[in-house]
Amino acid sequence: MQNGSMEEKRLDIHTAGVPLVCRSCEARHKGMCGALTESELVTLARQTRIVHHAAGAELAAEAMPVESYANVMRGVVKLTKILEDGRQQIVGLQFAPDFMGRLFSRESVVSMEAASDVELCRVSKGALERMIAENPALEHRLMQQTLRELDEARDWMVTLGRKTAAEKVSSFLYLIATHIDPTTEGQGLSVFDLPLTRGDIADFLGLTIETVSRQISQLRADRVISIEGVRRVTVPDLAALLARCG
Repeated sequence: MQNGSMEEKRLDIHTAGVPLVCRSCEARHKGMCGALTESELVTLARQTRIVHHAAGAELAAEAMPVESYANVMRGVVKLTKILEDGRQQIVGLQFAPDFMGRLFSRESVVSMEAASDVELCRVSKGALERMIAENPALEHRLMQQTLRELDEARDWMVTLGRKTAAEKVSSFLYLIATHIDPTTEGQGLSVFDLPLTRGDIADFLGLTIETVSRQISQLRADRVISIEGVRRVTVPDLAALLARCG
């Protein structure tokens, strides 16, 4: 017998310690799964599936019934609210290992769209809520993540309400740099692809596209950033960019 049946291979993956799919996942240690034991990871892995979505794909619509939750494993997710006249407001961005969805809600309170190519680890609503009921540490971890997002939202309100256009654009670039590659810890070199178009950036910051382009050009002229192609951004020194954030 060579390597056994496919069913036997699946069994090996989910019974021999940490499931393979969890071993290289950022969410395992930094997200909700950091609160789970190996046996609990095995139980959760049996209920999850890894899905990939291309940039621009709709992940959930506002007021759509919630049937599953997800951890962001790679990429950036855009959260939006739609006004009655069709205008869109970006109200948040999610990065690995953020938790997608509002626990215990019956319907989505925002629309979710893949701002870049994304990889998600999805779990059914019922399965996760049963685990939360049995695991106070998991509930505590998810509460911590929710409170962190609330703190970040309040900080962003200051950016939108009080900062100048130059400070807003710098703050946005710093946000992306430090969340896409959190290992930088706000220091040194950072290279990343912008997950939003200039129009989306303008929408997120409450500015015009022309103002966003003008401020980015100024940062380039001052050598705070450099741009290759349309979206590849290099920040030679994150401390210099942070100094522009006000």
